[in-house]
Amino acid sequence: MSRKCVFTGKRPNVANKVSHSNRKTKKRQFPNLQTKRLWWTEGNTFVRVKASTRALRTINLHGLHAFAVEHGVNLADFVCE
Repeated sequence: MSRKCVFTGKRPNVANKVSHSNRKTKKRQFPNLQTKRLWWTEGNTFVRVKASTRALRTINLHGLHAFAVEHGVNLADFVCE
């Protein structure tokens, strides 16, 4: 799996690391991604997704199925075996 949120599409960002002497080197800023096993009520099964913590908070608020439909994600692709 790539370092990308399934729902929001958050990905690593490239930025400059600036030292005290103002030298600039490239660095990567990673989103806070968590691999979670969530219960999908409509599918009556667990799904394993890699989601950002912001997406997980929204899932807790609105529900997994509603959030997936809103973002166009097919949860059947993430069913745990």
